[in-house]
Amino acid sequence: MSKPIVFVTGNAKKLEEFVAILGKNFPREITSQKIDLPEYQGEIDDICRNKCKAAANLIKGPIIIEDTCLCFNSMKGLPGPYIKWFLEKLGPEGLYQMLHGWEDKSAEAVCTFAYCNGEPEDPVILFQGRTQGTIVSPRGPRDFGWDPCFQPLDNDKTYAELPKEVKNQISHRSKALEKLKEYFMKNTQ
Repeated sequence: MSKPIVFVTGNAKKLEEFVAILGKNFPREITSQKIDLPEYQGEIDDICRNKCKAAANLIKGPIIIEDTCLCFNSMKGLPGPYIKWFLEKLGPEGLYQMLHGWEDKSAEAVCTFAYCNGEPEDPVILFQGRTQGTIVSPRGPRDFGWDPCFQPLDNDKTYAELPKEVKNQISHRSKALEKLKEYFMKNTQ
């Protein structure tokens, strides 16, 4: 019997989405745990690998971490992996106002899940999903991060305005989780 995989998060909304998108027929047991990990700097993939290895060293077992980025195209990908801090200081309105001086309001939401089996020599496997969209004046409920100011392409509603079922079908998180799920369906006996 395989050990449960620990999904590292202290964010109840993130856990709720993770479980809803993953569905009932995932071949491994998932538990969650909040762990304070260092805030790594650098490029998305490097940050995810470092976070995953750090979490695996603490848990001593299979681990999944997630890193979410919001990349403004006019700012060459910033705030990117630092979106948590920008959102905390500025809120959704401030994120929208950051682009005041630019015509290009396009952005990319990026979600990366990193998995490691938990042994020091085990590789970290990345699963990434991306959704193109536009940064807009915030609309909708303010209960989940920057959702009120991100409007996915080909949609007239922000993530916050969309019903959860719809968002969970088109989001960057769902695209990354689909890849993760596919990997485990193929590689679990």
